Amino acid sequence: MTAQVTFRQADDRDLDLLVELFDGLAHWMVRNGIDQWKPGAKNAEHFRGRIAGGEVWLAFHEGRAVGAYELWWDDEQAWGPQPPVAGYVHRLMTDRDAAPAGTGRVLLAHAEERIAAGGRGVARLDSMTNNPRLRTYYEAAGYRVVGEEPGKLAADGTRYGVTLWERPISRP
Repeated sequence: MTAQVTFRQADDRDLDLLVELFDGLAHWMVRNGIDQWKPGAKNAEHFRGRIAGGEVWLAFHEGRAVGAYELWWDDEQAWGPQPPVAGYVHRLMTDRDAAPAGTGRVLLAHAEERIAAGGRGVARLDSMTNNPRLRTYYEAAGYRVVGEEPGKLAADGTRYGVTLWERPISRP
């Protein structure tokens, strides 16, 4: 069964909600031994910048925000200079307590629809190389590994390795 969610584009009134979603998922990752996101790593200014520079989408179920994602139209830091053929999905977030089963896949599908509506035929994302759970998740969602970036620069100046993923999508 597919999760029944509705979407709307986030705006500056949603900054606290986006931070709350990020921190909630980051705390869940820490509790479950997943070395990925750190609570407090993304603040309102981060999301304000993403809203101004691209698209941020919120997912709702029964009136409650249960997920979000960022859609970028380029990502030179991970992918280098690229022709405008792809959209880049970042910060795919679900509320682990409130989101119905399958919400993550619904978020990915929505992002892919947005990318296709933007006239691009490839969905791309990256994940930390040391996260086998995400590797399994994205493979099951139809993404394939197309490379590695061993030195992606974090906001705090540290570097970390990411796996580069892509999936062809149909344009309208």
